[in-house]
Amino acid sequence: MDKATVLTSMITPAVLISSAGTLVFSTSSRLSRVVDRVRSLAETIEKAATTGPPLESGKRALILDQLGWLSQRVLRLRTAMTSFYVAIGLLVATSMAIGLVAVAELSAWEFVPLVFGISGSAALLWGSLLLIAEARIAVTSTLQEMRYVRDAVEKYRLAGEDGNTKPGI
Repeated sequence: MDKATVLTSMITPAVLISSAGTLVFSTSSRLSRVVDRVRSLAETIEKAATTGPPLESGKRALILDQLGWLSQRVLRLRTAMTSFYVAIGLLVATSMAIGLVAVAELSAWEFVPLVFGISGSAALLWGSLLLIAEARIAVTSTLQEMRYVRDAVEKYRLAGEDGNTKPGI
């Protein structure tokens, strides 16, 4: 194999490495949003427990459900992030193995870069599937929260029609 072909082959995994890096960035952002949401819910609970009016039972139930959904999301995001980092490592190993096998003329070891490359691609696929699952959980959680808000708005509207000045959502 000539040097240009070896170099081209070594650079090929860089496209997947770049994709994995983009997924790491996106997953980090999603993880940050989950952490922010947990902190917001914790602040709501602390405020109600110390200075504010107590939360009504529907709001408490919603917060408990949301924490359950957020727990599921954070675990999937952690695993996806790990998968993407593993993928990056395996794809870098692919590139290195291509160069080593070519330079040392180890034709009996030509399968090694292939194993690294397939493993790195599989790790990318697994992480992507985890992100799909996490996104579905996020949508389910958001729809639940939207139902709560819709119900609260309807309760407010009905209280206003009854002539109450303080509907008490």
